[in-house]
Amino acid sequence: MKMLTIENVTKSYGEKQLFNGISFTIAEKERVGLIGVNGTGKSSLLKIVAGIDHPDEGKIIAAKDYTIAFLNQQPDFQTDRTVLEQVFHGEAPVLKLMREYEKTLMELNLTPNDTKSQEQLFSLQKQMDALNAWDASTNAKTILTKLGIENFSQKVGELSGGQKKRVALAQVLIAEPDLLILDEPTNHLDFSAVKWLEEYLSRYNRAILLVTHDRYFLDKVANRMFELDGGNLYSYKGNYAAFLESKAIREENEAAVFEKRKNLFRHELEWIRRGAQARTTKQKARIQRFEDLSDKLSAGKTSQEKLDISLNGSRLGKQVFELKDASKRFEERIILEHFDLLVKPGDRMGIIGKNGAGKSTILNILAKRIPLDAGDFIMGQTVKIAYYTQENDDMDENKRMIEYIKETAQVVETSDGKTISASQMLERFLFPPFTHGTPIRKLSGGEKRRLYLLKILMSAPNVLLLDEPTNDLDTLTLTVLEDYLEDFPGVVITVSHDRYFLDKIAEQLLVLEGDGVIESYYGTYTEYLEDQMAKEAPKQEIKMVAPVKSFEKEKKKRMSYKEKKEWEEIDDVIAATEARMEEVANEMAAAGSDFSKLQELMKEETVLNEKLEYLIERWSYLAEQAEME
Repeated sequence: MKMLTIENVTKSYGEKQLFNGISFTIAEKERVGLIGVNGTGKSSLLKIVAGIDHPDEGKIIAAKDYTIAFLNQQPDFQTDRTVLEQVFHGEAPVLKLMREYEKTLMELNLTPNDTKSQEQLFSLQKQMDALNAWDASTNAKTILTKLGIENFSQKVGELSGGQKKRVALAQVLIAEPDLLILDEPTNHLDFSAVKWLEEYLSRYNRAILLVTHDRYFLDKVANRMFELDGGNLYSYKGNYAAFLESKAIREENEAAVFEKRKNLFRHELEWIRRGAQARTTKQKARIQRFEDLSDKLSAGKTSQEKLDISLNGSRLGKQVFELKDASKRFEERIILEHFDLLVKPGDRMGIIGKNGAGKSTILNILAKRIPLDAGDFIMGQTVKIAYYTQENDDMDENKRMIEYIKETAQVVETSDGKTISASQMLERFLFPPFTHGTPIRKLSGGEKRRLYLLKILMSAPNVLLLDEPTNDLDTLTLTVLEDYLEDFPGVVITVSHDRYFLDKIAEQLLVLEGDGVIESYYGTYTEYLEDQMAKEAPKQEIKMVAPVKSFEKEKKKRMSYKEKKEWEEIDDVIAATEARMEEVANEMAAAGSDFSKLQELMKEETVLNEKLEYLIERWSYLAEQAEME
């Protein structure tokens, strides 16, 4: 069994120590989710394990042939490569061979009668057979398609940031390393792509180490959890739900130990204050014990602190927002067209839709950052907005944290009526006192986002506009933010693709379908997605096999005659389809330099794959109906 071992790894950046002698092992088929507050070093640990960065102390132990692939949050590509060239870029022999094969295939497509290219392709085909690379080549294109990338010859430089991230994800998946390291793999993926990736990684038969804010995804994929906390690493068996349960038990036990230490500390404090008249060996030992105990209590207090956002808000009147016959477009792109919207006190609204549909534009209109082209926008006189944007607006990174926070308020009032200082608020947001003078530029990306969130909440808003708040906040901060929003008396309007966050926060959805079409949905995001899947299923089925009617999800007392006949025959149809798929694979291997034949077989293989997927879904449906007979 292949495994990777980390022994006594320590890492510091300046005065900040991230890890203090942590050790762990990742074995085959372990899918490890790594979580921790922003700034604890999650991304740094991933880079150390991947060999991109090096620890100050400790070592990484693995077999010589142990392979690792790393998905960075910001992948760095050569802009002149095509999508396929980038996906096949790597040092693994199969990837080198696939790069050469795809290059020769494209050359032959341009000059079909080139004898030299034909001979080169024939030689490469034999090598592909030897390394069983045909599946990898087909798999690469399938993965790209599932992730929403269909133009394989497009230059990487022409892709958006989100598309580049998806290409990078396909690149590490096709490499099939012994350890797959993923840093926020679900960013920029829509729901269908996330669901596909969940299933893909759940079946991955090697090891995975991932960081993600998507807690549904983490719960579905992970079978082991690591938590970074106070320079230490804690390991838990099971998924995210199992981690929450185990962590609660661990903290209860630590709290009991902490209470015992406090009692002993009080006793020692009384003695030390009386002063030791003579420095005997025994008294020196007690003084040393007192100092050690004080250090332990300080460390324990830091690890037990919890992020607290119990801030008071401003009073909100009966009128919030109203859009009447609103229209907005950018050149030819329509965002709003004769759109009406009424936002009432207490509303919890989520805005969803494809990239480019105008989700952030609606928030900017409500925040009065962008005017309407036509129609009316009415805002209540008591509305006080806090707008959490995707960028850290107006954050001067040369300022120190305490200066930045004091720009909003020197003191704030909490929900229980108490008044606390800006410095105390920083502590509540898990920034220890010794860090308050730190220039913002020295913070991690996640710490900057947490500081930015504190600043806008300190303004005592009664309307919160949140634009993709889950992208850079850690799971602990998100959990506490969600708890705060549940008790927040004002209005919350958020743009998000995070299912977990939307399920907890939003009671109504605005669904941007493009070209100015906006639908309202009352319910959770998960309920909406389930409804959409139910609507889409019949369309897919009719498209796949025209003579067969849709699955007819509604309850029925008995199967129809046609369904019974189909149920009797479907096993044979599936077997025949699988047999033909095997024949096509053999024919592709024997096609040699017959380029046109190879193209035909690849098209047939794609059709057969789609047909088999449909038949398996149909079999499941008919099996359920047969059980009801």
